[in-house]
Amino acid sequence: FHGLRFYIAVMRLYAVYHIAAFTVFFSQICANLYVRPFHLMIDSLADVVDDWGIVVTRAELLDVNLDEATRAAMLQQLNAERARRAGAANVLTHGPDGWHGDNTDGAGLVQDLTERRRLDLRGRSVLLLGAGGAARGVAGALLDAGVRRITVVNRTPARADALVDVLADPERAVSRYWEDMRNLGDFELIVNATSAGHGGKALDLTRSLVNSLTVAVDISYGEVAIPFLAWARAAGCRMSFDGLGMLVEQAAIAFQHWHHKRPDTDEVYAALQAQAAALSTGD
Repeated sequence: FHGLRFYIAVMRLYAVYHIAAFTVFFSQICANLYVRPFHLMIDSLADVVDDWGIVVTRAELLDVNLDEATRAAMLQQLNAERARRAGAANVLTHGPDGWHGDNTDGAGLVQDLTERRRLDLRGRSVLLLGAGGAARGVAGALLDAGVRRITVVNRTPARADALVDVLADPERAVSRYWEDMRNLGDFELIVNATSAGHGGKALDLTRSLVNSLTVAVDISYGEVAIPFLAWARAAGCRMSFDGLGMLVEQAAIAFQHWHHKRPDTDEVYAALQAQAAALSTGD
């Protein structure tokens, strides 16, 4: 059973495409490795470990029957600076010195932007739409990548303020009111981390946010990303794309945690991109 890994998640399309990605990654190093999905109900990290030393990825530990106190306690058990800053761990590994966790969402987004899209993020002004878990997962990584400034806008101002407080970089991370969007100026990168597309709703955004260099990315994919990407194209964004590349790249980073080898992501991305019309939701 050497190398056997279990992929743990509630069975949503997100999980289905992660399984597809991991299966290809495993095939690149050993044809006998495979990924098995199953549901997991846990009360503590210790319950996850068995005699094989299971590696847990995308366990949705912060969403599966855990109260706030348990969530906080579990994060404190991890050697996981990025996970603590993001407020979630989507990759957990267990070794002789205890649990190690990571949140690969932000790193996956940066990898997709800088390597696949060939964007230099340094010095860019970023508008981050949303302040929930998805936004928190990517904001820190964008700062680490050298962006000049992140402006966080959320319909609930207190949540935007809370995210900026977590980032703890008042010179480069600020919050603004959604109602003030028309007065914010323009940005070189606009990241949609809201859930608006999940209800088929279009965001009430203004074209004044866009300049000749603006790149727009929705970290969801499939149909839920269509309203935002349609706005981006109509507003004249230089580039616009969904979060499929981010999904593939963050899965690759998780894989690298397991095997200390980065897999080739181009094969997986090309295959999933070819099925883009069939991707109905990023949830």
